Amino acid sequence: MNHVTLSCRAAGFAALLAVPAFVATPAAAQQKFVTIGTGGVTGVYYAVGGAVCRLLNKDRKAHGIRCSVESTGGSAFNVNTIRAGELDFGMAQSDVQYQALKGEGTFKDKAYPELRAVYSVHPEPFTVLARKEANVAKFEDFKGKRFNVGNPGSGTRSSMEQLLGAMGWKLGDFSLASELKADEHGPALCDNKIDGFFYAVGHPSANIQDPTTTCGAKLVSLTGSAVDKLVKDFPYFAKATIPGGMYASNPQATETYGVMATLVTSNKTPDDVVYALVKATFDNFDEFKKLHPAFANLDPARMVTNGNSAPLHPGAAKYYKEKGWLK
Repeated sequence: MNHVTLSCRAAGFAALLAVPAFVATPAAAQQKFVTIGTGGVTGVYYAVGGAVCRLLNKDRKAHGIRCSVESTGGSAFNVNTIRAGELDFGMAQSDVQYQALKGEGTFKDKAYPELRAVYSVHPEPFTVLARKEANVAKFEDFKGKRFNVGNPGSGTRSSMEQLLGAMGWKLGDFSLASELKADEHGPALCDNKIDGFFYAVGHPSANIQDPTTTCGAKLVSLTGSAVDKLVKDFPYFAKATIPGGMYASNPQATETYGVMATLVTSNKTPDDVVYALVKATFDNFDEFKKLHPAFANLDPARMVTNGNSAPLHPGAAKYYKEKGWLK
């Protein structure tokens, strides 16, 4: 890539990603530019991209790589845009990584064998939020109501369709199946435009905090035989619990299931670039963990294996072997 695409609408990350202007010197001419595709600016993917770029840019003089973050439509969009050569790295749910590699689900007959894993990050429980006045106690209560199923191209939408398939439901079972992006579903819920939404996200998330605080939105558990079967049949799913009291108006624990957030790239990304990114993350790991509450319990050795179905990129594997995390 010979240009930088930078979309930093979130004020909180503007300072985080601020970099000084370049002086035209021979060293600057050798700069490499990399872009990380994320998700909505209120989601944790955007925070991950911001954290990684901040740490990579700190040592820019040493490795000559300049990193920028881009807000995107999410997991499937990122994988397809990496494939098209328009992104270097991207965040993707572990199920989307698996499906892209194997040519399943959203990627049916469009397998992407060149996809490479870099590392996994935080767990992403599937999170269902209901409008307080919607009288929803369980997911089945959304039948005939207005529900946001996620925007096409997002991992959330892919996972939603998989759940509906397991339940024997169709989008037509909702009175409205809206396709709002993640940054739009919270305001729509509080404005009484939808009764609920489904979202794969790490916790705590501003995206969930805002509607629970603003309009008393309620978390809804995702349990039952369809969920049990999905977790049993697919290696990328696992049961999860959102702790009680994490969000306003929701003192009870919420049982659900989910995936892992992962960082992916292509086998075309140079080894030295991937090595530098991985090194920047793990050499500054205490700082990385402080950049978002969802990172607090991360364990480097697990990040190398959990949630990664695509082969590890050789540049990442080189660093992990040096650290003794890979044999």
